[in-house]
Amino acid sequence: MCNKKQIFESISQHLMKDEAPSNYINRVFKLKECKTYPFSMLLDLQSTEQSPIHHPEGSAWNHTMLVVDEAARRKNQSHNPSVFMWAALLHDIGKPSTTKSRKGKITSYNHDKIGADLAKDFLSVFTEDDNFIDKVSALIRYHMHILFVTRDLPFSDLKGLKQQTDIHEVALLGLCDRLGRTNANLAEEEKNIKLFLKKSNFEN
Repeated sequence: MCNKKQIFESISQHLMKDEAPSNYINRVFKLKECKTYPFSMLLDLQSTEQSPIHHPEGSAWNHTMLVVDEAARRKNQSHNPSVFMWAALLHDIGKPSTTKSRKGKITSYNHDKIGADLAKDFLSVFTEDDNFIDKVSALIRYHMHILFVTRDLPFSDLKGLKQQTDIHEVALLGLCDRLGRTNANLAEEEKNIKLFLKKSNFEN
């Protein structure tokens, strides 16, 4: 039986090589080793509900698998595919602890900020490469900014985004995040990304 470090390394290989890494990830997460920390942080996505309006694909796990496969098709557009693919897999790791139902509305406020910290905890179990960990965490921290910026919401921090990560990497991850839904419209989402980049460049 594989140990956890071997599982992590195997997932890394499939993230980089597979056209649809979700096939392997769905299989490997049935192992008993993936039911305990830190893999359990991801496994909890399977029981994390999402808004059926915005996420008709169902659980946060279903969404994440769609995002990972979308990212795999676009990873060659990334300046750092390994960072990009792990960010895609871990981008919603903050949802299990932040998801709540309020008056019939399912929300996951601050899952981006909390997820950035949880991603550090997760990756630190397997690697001492702080540069890699920080880059993955930063992408997760800012992956919601496409929504914040295009809708002129007060939660954006473009100064922090530009200091801590690459805005084009955020845009690419954000596109995959938006397309990782069963009702996604490619033309509309590509338009949103262009608007995000345009608005971001107007900021000081």
